Amino acid sequence: MSYDPDNVFARILRGELPCKKVYEDEFALAFHDIRPARPVHVLVIPKGAYVTLDEFTSRAPAAAVAGLFAAVGKVAHALGLSEPGYRIIINNGRDGHQEVPHLHVHVLGGASVGPMVKRLDP
Repeated sequence: MSYDPDNVFARILRGELPCKKVYEDEFALAFHDIRPARPVHVLVIPKGAYVTLDEFTSRAPAAAVAGLFAAVGKVAHALGLSEPGYRIIINNGRDGHQEVPHLHVHVLGGASVGPMVKRLDP
């Protein structure tokens, strides 16, 4: 999957599309998902043209990698998710069901997120 500069998250970063912003710093932007899967469903995206986690961790400066994950923690704390708990999900590539070709971290909480994905039968 190659980077599409007209993907929805790139357009949000450029200010071409609105978002319900939760957090922003030099490394990341966090905003509410328009199709929430839980009462709290926020997306945290890096400010750069990265499609997958593999690409991001191999190409981005260390400060940007640390900044993205620090932003995830700040968002969870600001939304009151730290104590009850939350789940972060990064869908990576086709088999990971990544829908938008821009790296993004889902922060899900506000209710039980359920068990992990169904285990394969032995």
